[in-house]
Amino acid sequence: MCLTCMKSVVKSEPSTETHHRLLEAAGEVFAECGFRQATVREICRRAHANVAAINYHFHDKQGLYEAVLKYALSRVRNKYPTGHGPITPANVEQELREMIAARLHAVFDLGRTAWHGKLMSREMIEPTKALDALVKEELAPFFQRLQSCVRAILGPGADDKRVRRCAFSISSQWVSYHSNRQVISRLDPDMRFGPEDIDALADHIAQFSLAALKELRRTNDQ
Repeated sequence: MCLTCMKSVVKSEPSTETHHRLLEAAGEVFAECGFRQATVREICRRAHANVAAINYHFHDKQGLYEAVLKYALSRVRNKYPTGHGPITPANVEQELREMIAARLHAVFDLGRTAWHGKLMSREMIEPTKALDALVKEELAPFFQRLQSCVRAILGPGADDKRVRRCAFSISSQWVSYHSNRQVISRLDPDMRFGPEDIDALADHIAQFSLAALKELRRTNDQ
């Protein structure tokens, strides 16, 4: 490697490392405090970086927040992927169950990447101007696929409004378990949200939703 190339590598490595540390630290702070309450000073303290680094890498706090959301989305997609192939009568029930499980695992992740799902949940509850991009890039494609599953189970006679409402009813279940977690833990002290518990909960929501959808189809076909 020539001397110029070596200098370039040496120079870029700290910059890339700082960029990554800022994303991780900012993600944790934004998830804990929300965009408005999070401070640049606290983010830089956790990232072991100076305040000027945010301006250098992301221009400002808003730019950092948008970059963190995109970073979190990519990590969640990689860690909890859902199907991308065609939905058929043979795979629709399994596909629905996997979609439910993916969302539950994302929002209840207890590892060091737990802030990914928490950040996106906070953005939906306390929206910023980044919400439009979040909906367009992540939520809308997922919801369209969820509707495709619903339509495949309800049958071709189901109108668009019913399909949408059923899809919202399914998604509201994992949202409710997450947003009402503190209340649920008091109503049912035995309720747990570890990985194995989440799989069981995904099975329950899938079974409950499938039973409702099949009953709707049965009554529609009469």
